Amino acid sequence: MMREAHKKNLFKGFLAGRDGVEINILQYADDTIFFGEATMPNVKAIKAMLRSFELVSDLKINFAKSSFGAFGRSDQWVRSVAGYLIYRFLSLPFSYQGIIGANPRHSEIWDSITSISVSGNRETYLLGKG
Repeated sequence: MMREAHKKNLFKGFLAGRDGVEINILQYADDTIFFGEATMPNVKAIKAMLRSFELVSDLKINFAKSSFGAFGRSDQWVRSVAGYLIYRFLSLPFSYQGIIGANPRHSEIWDSITSISVSGNRETYLLGKG
């Protein structure tokens, strides 16, 4: 779904690195993190994709465990969008526990926390974590 949304210019991702590689989604186990410009069209695209996923898969997304945050936007805007998505407000920086490629049987990996913090950007970006 994300590829189609991107191909049709319905979702604009986050440009990372010197080469401006576009990142728009990270999925690990049963977690999904959306990366993109903090705009209402992107937010509406996320909501449409999540609802479509529920309808097609016959699975339910636990929105009570989902969070929304954005860099470069006011807390009021972020809280408003979180309410629209039925997500919790994600204060920044946030922590995410989960290490890609690690052996989940080793207890020490569960002690590791990865923090994301961005400062000094002129752009605004959104994060949806579910």
